[in-house]
Amino acid sequence: MYFVKVSDDVNIAVYDYNPKGKKTVVLIHGWPLSNLMYEYQLEMLLSCGYRVVTMDLRGFGNSDVPSCGYSYDQMADDIYRVVCALRLNRFVLTGFSMGGAIVLRYMRKYQGYGVDRLILLAAAAPCWTQREGFPYGLTREYVNSLIRLACTDRPKLVWEFSHEQLFASCQSEQIKNWFEDIALSASGIGTVQAAISLRDEDGRSDLAAVKVPTVIIHGVKDVVVSNQLAEYQHRAISGSCLYQLENSGHGIVYDELERFNDLFFMAVEGK
Repeated sequence: MYFVKVSDDVNIAVYDYNPKGKKTVVLIHGWPLSNLMYEYQLEMLLSCGYRVVTMDLRGFGNSDVPSCGYSYDQMADDIYRVVCALRLNRFVLTGFSMGGAIVLRYMRKYQGYGVDRLILLAAAAPCWTQREGFPYGLTREYVNSLIRLACTDRPKLVWEFSHEQLFASCQSEQIKNWFEDIALSASGIGTVQAAISLRDEDGRSDLAAVKVPTVIIHGVKDVVVSNQLAEYQHRAISGSCLYQLENSGHGIVYDELERFNDLFFMAVEGK
């Protein structure tokens, strides 16, 4: 691990595995997790000779915890600064949940700089909450209740997320506890401020900016990011491919691990 200092002097924790690998995959985590969520994809990619770059978004994992700067524009800029610092080019960019919305903002703000292919995993995009002209996603009232809980009882929020909302298939308590531990490692500030961005950001104009091959993978039983959002992404991103896992919820990277890894590897390979 090392740090990349971004535009507002925040240090972003970066993990660069197999720097001389045949091709680079960049993995962006979701709320309220960290780079650790990709453990069971990291090993697979490295065993196949890929270079894998992960990072902790600001406020999460080992990155700095600023009091502000949790907009999608700023977090997309953080990714850009890392890409430039590592001189990445022709890489596969992957985003999970909120990370999916942020990589879509990167595609618009930086014209997909360096990106060869895009993979969206249970992406909370283009809007996580309903609004005028966009009747999909969660209600603003419900998300406000999550933000209030994050402000008053974050351990309860994290427990409910990891034990009740993340998975649709039967998973061990140990795996649920592991995801809970990852989420608890986030800062309170990052958890609250990123949730506010999830509630308020509108990324509808981001989708049309995607000009690279795109794969969308979504769990049919996802109660955090609705199927309607995945279908909206598929319609709005020209030429995209949508794969739906029948027995997966929001924790798509683990719920049907073998099936997901097969699909994800095919998407990385461009097959």
